[in-house]
Amino acid sequence: MSTKTAEIPAVWITGASCTGCSVSLLNAVSPTVKNLLIDPVIPGKHLNLRFHATIMAGAGEPVMQVLQTTQKANPGGYLLLVEGSVVTKDDGLYCTIGETAGKHITFQDKFLELAKDSLAVVCIGTCSSFGGIPAAKPNPSGSKSVSQALAEAGIKKPVINVPGCPPHPDWMLGTVAMVMLKGLPGADDLDYALRPKAFYGKLIHENCSRRPYFDAGKFAKRTSDEGCLFSIGCKGPMTYADCSTRLWNNGVSWCVGAGSPCLGCCEPTFPDDTQPVFEKLNQDRLSRFLIKTRG
Repeated sequence: MSTKTAEIPAVWITGASCTGCSVSLLNAVSPTVKNLLIDPVIPGKHLNLRFHATIMAGAGEPVMQVLQTTQKANPGGYLLLVEGSVVTKDDGLYCTIGETAGKHITFQDKFLELAKDSLAVVCIGTCSSFGGIPAAKPNPSGSKSVSQALAEAGIKKPVINVPGCPPHPDWMLGTVAMVMLKGLPGADDLDYALRPKAFYGKLIHENCSRRPYFDAGKFAKRTSDEGCLFSIGCKGPMTYADCSTRLWNNGVSWCVGAGSPCLGCCEPTFPDDTQPVFEKLNQDRLSRFLIKTRG
């Protein structure tokens, strides 16, 4: 006897971003994006991704209608996946998501409309999670994080942040899979920045492959040198993520493994307080960072 598969509707919308999060998603290996879209990745449950402007075949008003139909047919029952920050300057004029009846629809308006009826909002990438590069000083577009935009609109919805510039494919798929398997995460499942502890539970510095050099006091002066990269700007001591153990590109390497300092891209204050890239963190700067991010 066959068991009916439960469909969990989801829509992925993109605001102020470079679309790098979508590109990273397409690099998923196990499961692949094909598995996610077609197969029940979680036994008995299938994620029905109804809208993703970057990878969907449709375009124009018919696909805008898909957003409307999903919202009306599944009030409080669909996942809203958001890539990119929310542009608010001049009523969101500088970031539109499509047209209906010849009228531009701003990302800000459509996001708030969809968020009100969603089950939860999953922020994909640092831009949606914390504002990211679009919200960096001087922020001429008035870009804001999803949480900030929701709070200012008086909309209360569960928010899960999956930051990274871009986030690892496993973080994205793993977070969605956890929601499908266990339901919405509780307070103990998320850290102070609403990130899943399963992926952002420890500092990169704790499990860095170059940590023995740090402990031995051997520091690189150039990116090509052997040694810890702390002296040339590594932000690993203040960045929570599992890059150092998960690795990227199907386990090939990661930023520090390739000779680059960690940029701190998963943190709430990226990029304003993690620059310059190649400047060593001093104690005052690290203390300011901890006060900002941990309150």
